[in-house]
Amino acid sequence: MILQKSNKAIFHKGDCVVFRRMKCNTQPSRRAQHVQASEHGDDYYYFVEKCWVVADVREDGKLLLKTRSGKSHLIDADDPKLRPANFWDRIRYRDRFSQLKIAGL
Repeated sequence: MILQKSNKAIFHKGDCVVFRRMKCNTQPSRRAQHVQASEHGDDYYYFVEKCWVVADVREDGKLLLKTRSGKSHLIDADDPKLRPANFWDRIRYRDRFSQLKIAGL
């Protein structure tokens, strides 16, 4: 099954995708982007880009995504934090995507 997003992105089983997740911690990770301190400066809010693969495209408009560690996430296909991996993502995150392919996901 093929699912088309409203912005014309099409997802197939086996496609690599990038999901942008917001995190909060006392110390941002090295992959942190758009880091902002909390109001009192105790924590930091930031985004990290997760590289996942489409394991299944469901009829209800959701995608079953698999991580490198084998975890599963059920995400709406029209979620604005989700996008197909483009050419530059595949170069930038080649190690992460290759780990997904090696794991057979």
